Amino acid sequence: MAGTAGTPGTPRVLRAMNDRAALDLLLEHGPLSRTRIGKLTGLSKPTASQLLARLEAAGLVRVTGTSEGRPGPNAQLYAINPTAAYAAGLDVTPHRIRAAVADITGRTVGEYELPTPGRRPAHPVVRQVTDALDGAVKAAGLARSDVHRLVIGTPGAFDPNTGRLRYASHLPGWHSPALLEDLAAALPMPVEYENDVNLVAIAEQRLGAARGHADFVLLWNQEGLGAALVLGGRLHRGWTGGAGEVGFLPVPGTPLVRQVTKANSGGYQELAGSQALPKLARELGVEDVPTGPYTEAATTLVARAADHASGPHRELLQTYATRLATGLASLVSVLDPELVVLSGSALTAGGEVLRALVQAELEELAAARPRLVVGDVHEHPVLRGALESALAATRDEVFDTSR
Repeated sequence: MAGTAGTPGTPRVLRAMNDRAALDLLLEHGPLSRTRIGKLTGLSKPTASQLLARLEAAGLVRVTGTSEGRPGPNAQLYAINPTAAYAAGLDVTPHRIRAAVADITGRTVGEYELPTPGRRPAHPVVRQVTDALDGAVKAAGLARSDVHRLVIGTPGAFDPNTGRLRYASHLPGWHSPALLEDLAAALPMPVEYENDVNLVAIAEQRLGAARGHADFVLLWNQEGLGAALVLGGRLHRGWTGGAGEVGFLPVPGTPLVRQVTKANSGGYQELAGSQALPKLARELGVEDVPTGPYTEAATTLVARAADHASGPHRELLQTYATRLATGLASLVSVLDPELVVLSGSALTAGGEVLRALVQAELEELAAARPRLVVGDVHEHPVLRGALESALAATRDEVFDTSR
C-alpha cells in the first residue's frame, strides 16, 4: 500500500530513527566526527556517512571544522546547524513581559523586556505579546516568520475546557474569552500556553536539579507561592490546569480564606508567601526591614537571615522553614515524590541553610521523606522553561526525517 511509509520497521522509519539518534547525540555532545557518531549509534562507517550526508543535505547538520591532535588525517567534525529552526518563549507577569528567541541548539540569540505597569494596560494584550516577541526577534536579527513555535508562560492556567485564564486575577487584560483566538490570529506560528511554575519545573528537569528524576515536586516562592507536580516524568496539570496552585491550600496557622479566587490568595500563601515575611520579621524584632515590593523585601530578608547563626534573623528563618514545611507536608503525604526542588528568589536566597531547616521540619511533619534540593536554574527560570518547551516540540518536528 502507498501509505506504509510510516509503518514501524520499514527502511524509511529506521533511517529516521537513526537520524534522530545522531541529532540528539550532536545536541548533547557538540561537534562529533563520523567515526565517533558511528561508535555512539552502533552504525557502520558507510551507514554513518550516508546518514550525515542526508542530514547535511536537509540543512540539519553542517561541517564545523576538523579534529586535531590525533595520528592520521584530521577528521571532519559535524554539528547541528543552529539556523535550522528557531523557537521563542515569553514570561508574563503583571509588571512586564520578558521574551527570548533561541536557535535549535538551545542558544539564546535575542532577548527583550517590555514593561507593562498599571492595572489598566495601556495597550491590548495581543499588542503587548506581539511587541515583546518582535523585540526579541529583532534583537536576534530575525523576522517574526522565522520563529517555528512560541510558548507563553503566565501565572495561573488557561482552562482547557473554556479557554479562559484561571487562578490569576492579578494579571490585567488576560481574561477575555476571545484572547486565545485573537492571539492565534495575530501570530504566524503555533502558540502554546503553560503555567509559569510548570515551566520552571521543565527547566529544572532538563537543565537543573531535577535531571534524571521522574517524580518530583517543585515549590516556587516569588511573586506568588505555587508548585509544579511531575509524576512519571510528565507534568500533572489537573482537569482545569490548576494542579499545583498550592497558594490556595488551607493550612494550620492561618484563618480560612473564603472565595479564594476573588481574594487571589489562600492559607498557604498567607502563611508562607513572600508578602508574609516583612510582617513576620517586624514581629520578631528584626531591624531595618526592607520596604518596597514585597518580593524583593522577602528575598533580601531570607538572604540576610541565612547569614546569621542566632538572634531574630535566625528565628525568622526557622519560623519561615516551619511554615514552608507545613504546606509541603500535605503535598508529600499525598504524592510521595522522590524529590522536592525549592525555587523562586524567596527560597533560593536561603540556600543550603534554609533547605536544611525545611528538610528537618518536613521529616517531623510528614511520613514521606523526599530529598530536598535548591533549584539550579537561576537566570530567568520561567523563560528558560518556556524556551525548553518550545524547543522540544520544534525539534520533534524539524528533526523528523521520515516525512
